[in-house]
Amino acid sequence: MNLNNVIAIRTAKTIYRDGVKTIKVFDADYSKADVLNEALNHARVEETGLNIPRFIEVSKIDGKWAIVTEFIAGDTLAELMKKYPEKLDEYLEMFVDLQMKVHSKTCPMLTKLKDKMNRKMSEADISEATRYDLHTRLESMPKHNKVCHGDFNPSNIIVTESGIPYIIDWAHATQGNASADVARTYLLFCLDGDKELAEKYIDLFCKKSGTEKKYVQKWLPIVAASQSVKGKPEERDFLHGWIDVFDFE
Repeated sequence: MNLNNVIAIRTAKTIYRDGVKTIKVFDADYSKADVLNEALNHARVEETGLNIPRFIEVSKIDGKWAIVTEFIAGDTLAELMKKYPEKLDEYLEMFVDLQMKVHSKTCPMLTKLKDKMNRKMSEADISEATRYDLHTRLESMPKHNKVCHGDFNPSNIIVTESGIPYIIDWAHATQGNASADVARTYLLFCLDGDKELAEKYIDLFCKKSGTEKKYVQKWLPIVAASQSVKGKPEERDFLHGWIDVFDFE
């Protein structure tokens, strides 16, 4: 495989293009189980018929694990939003429609979102009282089995020159309640420093999907707690600010 053309560098991984292939190479100390789980998630989601790059193989390159998928030429939706700010509303509509399409699918073999969140909250640096309250709230939430991306943001959507969107990066995919996935996307916009866009996004999603905004907001402390066990220190501080926000007017 040709690893001369770097197209992106992420935490603990580097992504290359080799002709018609994308090669995601993980750091040497990256968990083998996490690599294989990501590959399995991708293969399973591909079977739902969603528009995602075709999975090719899992490989090892110089002792490092790698996932090989079809290369999709185009700009990310995040790049397009910055390049053409006058089209922001149009791009946001596309973004929400794509997320709703993801949520319209089921994939019974994916990890259950509630199980994953319970595990993450058990690892979170929070008081026992807060942990108990969050576990209790999570158990009270309706059980759904919709495909949830887990990291749905504009940088994980590639739009081809002909306008066809592809959704990438299925490492965090689960099955569960779509509103948890929406809460995660809302927090991602906030983490990126764009609270205004976060509000536009959540309002548009709730309007198009017929979801009560308060219902999505009830997920925010749970999602924040489950995400606070990883990431940069400043992100953890931000997420901890949401954990104690239990009720919205």
